[in-house]
Amino acid sequence: METNAQPSVPMNQQAVGTAIRRVSFLRRHRALLIALLSIFVSLFSLTMAFHAYVAWKLARPHIDPLRSNPAKAIGTPYEDVTFPGLGSGSNLSGWYIPAESGSAKASRQTVVFSHGYGGNREEIWVPLYDLAKAAHQMGFNVLMFDYGYVQPQLSVTGGIRESEELLGAVRYAKDRGADKVFVWGFSMGAGTALQAALQTRDIDGMILDSTFILEPDTLYHNMKQEANLPKFSQPLVHMFFPLLNGVSLNQIPYTKVKETQYNIPILFIHGKKDLKAPYEMAEEIFANQKANSGSELWLLPNDGHELIYKAHKKSYLQTTTGFLKALSQAKSEPVKFSQSR
Repeated sequence: METNAQPSVPMNQQAVGTAIRRVSFLRRHRALLIALLSIFVSLFSLTMAFHAYVAWKLARPHIDPLRSNPAKAIGTPYEDVTFPGLGSGSNLSGWYIPAESGSAKASRQTVVFSHGYGGNREEIWVPLYDLAKAAHQMGFNVLMFDYGYVQPQLSVTGGIRESEELLGAVRYAKDRGADKVFVWGFSMGAGTALQAALQTRDIDGMILDSTFILEPDTLYHNMKQEANLPKFSQPLVHMFFPLLNGVSLNQIPYTKVKETQYNIPILFIHGKKDLKAPYEMAEEIFANQKANSGSELWLLPNDGHELIYKAHKKSYLQTTTGFLKALSQAKSEPVKFSQSR
């Protein structure tokens, strides 16, 4: 029986033919393939380098030099002071404004100001001088100090080292004779105060303005304000941060901060148009405080980050000084922490 079928090509010959065609294709398009690979490697390298730079820059914000001092700015005597952070290894500088003579009760009480990210002890855009003057006129000692990252050799750690530095400031106030210490914090300085309050019973109350806590969602929220970055930028910055700065953002106890019932009076001040620290976080922390803790929430509908005092000077001072007065007159009780459920 006849057939027209062609004799089959052995499989090994087919494989050889396929390989020859592939080699021929690669030779013809070698330059194109190398160019595409080079572009991919370059884009990948640039993406990694960009996010490494963001992580490096995040920990090293620009800090303006001091412009004045309490004597020139608000007419109060002051002392240049230095003290160590509590376990942080950093040495901190600040101004101590003693209470006016004749205010015996209040002179045993001190207000410690905790400035925000990118600022120093003056926090000019608030400005802290005005609030220091108000506290001083009420008869409080006042401590204004710089966090360690104001020094060029140190970097921002999102409250990890800064909370120990704040504890050093509280300890300094105690060593100067304060029976009560109240922390008045701003932005990351407010978030740092919440972290510090987890570690001590020496803080008797806090005023927290525009509370900022560096958690993943807040980090991405702020990155979006600077550039329209994709969501994958957040984990990349988190990855590079410890490699370049020595600490991991995962060490920030933001979950514990948001869940803890502090049992000390806290006045939360926040604007609903805050583009750096979403006001919902302050609401959440306040909601976890016990009804009898003495804590309060002052939420303003049309104000931004750390701009509330400038927009509402009279009501801001009435609210904050009234809160301080209540704190100063309250009887001290043992502080116990608990986790809300």
